[in-house]
Amino acid sequence: MACIDENIRSRSAKVGIVGLGYVGLPLAVAFSEAGFKVLGFDIQQKRVDLVNQGKPYIADVSEARLSSALANNLLEATTDQSRLGEVDAICVCVPTPLTKTKDPELSYVISESEVVSRYLQKGQLVVLESTTYPGTTREVMLPILERSGLKAGQDFYLAFSPEMIDPGSKKYTIKNTPKIVGGINHESTKLAELLYQQVADIVIPVSCPEVAELTKVFQNVFRSVNIALVNELAHLCEKMGLSVWEVIDAASTKPFGYMPFYPGPGIGGHCIPLDPYYLANKAREFDFHTRFIELAAEINEHMPYHVVFRILEALNDRGKSLNGAKILVLGVAYKKDVEDTRESPALKIIQLLHEKGAEVSYNDPYVSQIHVPAGDMKSVELSGECLASADCVVIAADHSSYNISEVVARAKLVFDTRGATRGLKGNNIVRLGE
Repeated sequence: MACIDENIRSRSAKVGIVGLGYVGLPLAVAFSEAGFKVLGFDIQQKRVDLVNQGKPYIADVSEARLSSALANNLLEATTDQSRLGEVDAICVCVPTPLTKTKDPELSYVISESEVVSRYLQKGQLVVLESTTYPGTTREVMLPILERSGLKAGQDFYLAFSPEMIDPGSKKYTIKNTPKIVGGINHESTKLAELLYQQVADIVIPVSCPEVAELTKVFQNVFRSVNIALVNELAHLCEKMGLSVWEVIDAASTKPFGYMPFYPGPGIGGHCIPLDPYYLANKAREFDFHTRFIELAAEINEHMPYHVVFRILEALNDRGKSLNGAKILVLGVAYKKDVEDTRESPALKIIQLLHEKGAEVSYNDPYVSQIHVPAGDMKSVELSGECLASADCVVIAADHSSYNISEVVARAKLVFDTRGATRGLKGNNIVRLGE
């Protein structure tokens, strides 16, 4: 341990980042900016080439930051995982999706663990960052790594430190977001803590990987449950003829015991839609059913269906059928001002509209092309003519670049799923939750 400890403190340690996506690439750049030499690994040659050319493909890493890391000879990307033996610490940032039956899909974690095992060196630190259920690090990853013949906690060190990336956020970065670490033994925890102290202002050690794993899942389930609560409230407000947006604004005046959450067309991103199912799956091992958590997930998953029903009603009230209607969807990213479409509810809404016979187009300044079951779609130019020709304009992601007043002024009908039209009046505005 002494050697890697000293190398981290002196920043002469070499850090390997496996998976150069929304988590891995910002982490790789952060370590390089702290003065570490970083070797980034990805199975996609296109990503590797873009990194080595100084061309970022996610908004959270600017071209200036990436180019600076390359110019200082502190960052290199490769597809050659035999080079894992060159680094002192390996941070694994691979996807953890769901299967079609909503069970945890750990194939990426398993396959990467097998690769790391082949090239594992004595004294290395391995950290899993991928969001997953409690027990993954110890029960899945550790046995595979020990096939190397090295003993975890003795010959190499193993920990879990959940990624804490908020895509598109200008306020929260790797540096100012507290980092949680939990190792399989004391030495592993201390090494992981030391490593992340080089890039994060606050590092919080916990007793074991399982606590760190459950902490991350709980953070996302907390959001899922509260979003479901306010989505259900939106349904009720529609029936009562009240505005959920006004109710939330009024409730938010309470200075204690309340935190505002907002309704929407559904939940997206890599974590919040998936994590309830990761936790529910693990809970069943203990003959325990997370009914409250799973119900919240079901409510959120139903929201795209509710949105399409409300669009159908709004068109019907104007003597127009959804079948054959021209629908323009504004924003297909899962939230405002990002290019991330992972699990975006807008994609489900487009699919459902297609199935109902609507003629659907979309505009998103961040997303030039999407794939839906009906085929590939390209973002259309957001012109006055485009707005005026649509039978309904659906605000699915309220990007800051959208001039909502102009949208309302030109569109025949606007269905607002995000509360973007609050403060505007017009007979052509229909809002979710009202």
